[in-house]
Amino acid sequence: MLSLRTVIARTPSQMDALAPLWERLLRQQPHSLFQRFSWNRLAAQMFSDRLAPYVVCVQGDTGAAIIPAATSFTGDRFELLGEILFDYRDVIHSGDPEVLRLAWQRLAQQEKPLNVVSVDHLTGGERWNDFPLSPFAMAPQVKDIAEDTFRLAHSRLGRQMRRLRKQGVVLRISSGNDSQVVRHLYACKRAHFAGDESDNLFLDSRRCEFMVAAAALEGSSCEIYTLEQGASLVAGLVTFRDADTRRFYTIYFNPAWARYSPGQALLFEVTARSLAEGLRCDYMTGEYPYKLRLANASRPLFRVDLSAEQLADIASRVPAASAA
Repeated sequence: MLSLRTVIARTPSQMDALAPLWERLLRQQPHSLFQRFSWNRLAAQMFSDRLAPYVVCVQGDTGAAIIPAATSFTGDRFELLGEILFDYRDVIHSGDPEVLRLAWQRLAQQEKPLNVVSVDHLTGGERWNDFPLSPFAMAPQVKDIAEDTFRLAHSRLGRQMRRLRKQGVVLRISSGNDSQVVRHLYACKRAHFAGDESDNLFLDSRRCEFMVAAAALEGSSCEIYTLEQGASLVAGLVTFRDADTRRFYTIYFNPAWARYSPGQALLFEVTARSLAEGLRCDYMTGEYPYKLRLANASRPLFRVDLSAEQLADIASRVPAASAA
């Protein structure tokens, strides 16, 4: 018989008590920055009018699990915290798979459907083995290639960078602590792509403010690359250093400079510099042409869509490792 302690955190302040265990578990499993306690706590606080935290924590002598769930106010369903700004979703678990199953069981008792977008099965596979996964998107990447080889393969973009420099455009690098730089980049993205409601998440000012706060949380691990001509922002790129990977989170370019392809040129230049640092480059969710043009690999991402009954059925199954 397992000796277990279960905690349900329904507010951001209640989540604070889980922080030490949360961070300890992350040191024992592969994860992305989107599983960090600081990001989830911030999301729970800033999107409290859209998602109500329902974070399930089960801890025992043989393991521990945290499901960073939240109830959507619009669909009366469970999601994972992060609104739509977290590219990679996962639960947090170490030890006996039975403990994670019991956490899912506690969530299933609320009799709500579950929607999770998107799961990186290559990283968190064993944590999702019992769940039906539907293809969602690919995450293009650049890895296992030398900087010089990459630059040679995309020499036209190198020429674009030189053309931009001749126009007086300079490349600047700021950290996440430079909140004015981050805020200005997202303000430009809102202003110049206001008509693209289907593809511009940052028409929502709350999401912009979340990114300003998240960048400040990461500090020097968040690097913002900008192409500027005087006071004009020509292009910008928000990135996060995540272990041996640089994650390219948001890219922006000024439409007035479209003939120079400044966004593509900036993506190329930062990728080349990252490769020189020995980093992998993750272009994040979405197979857009500007990403595929540079990528040499991709990771499949999945979604989980379960009815309340399906979630209860999965939560009732004995994990294979426990059964053995």
